[in-house]
Amino acid sequence: MPHLEAVNSTPTRADVWNINNAHCLAQYRILAEAEPDLLVRVLSLFALQCLTPEQVSVQRRDDLLSIDLIMSGLSWHRAQVIAEKLRNLISVCSVNLHNADATWDAPAQAAG
Repeated sequence: MPHLEAVNSTPTRADVWNINNAHCLAQYRILAEAEPDLLVRVLSLFALQCLTPEQVSVQRRDDLLSIDLIMSGLSWHRAQVIAEKLRNLISVCSVNLHNADATWDAPAQAAG
């Protein structure tokens, strides 16, 4: 029986969850139906990952809520994954994600 040997292979793709990846200042702009529990559902996506937003601003306009949320300490990939989870929430109409650290002012993700 052959001896077990350690395999020293390099990863085939980058580890996007690595804590050493560059962090950004992510700005989320969420437009959703004004449901009583919506803000809690949005914030719980961050709380479940032990994340606390830097700033949260909410405005109600008729039957819609406009939520602006700023979060630091995320890799861009992680910010995008959270944006996709936000888009999947019931009552959410659109989510725009913007890298506030970037010098240009164009949205990084189209409304979904």
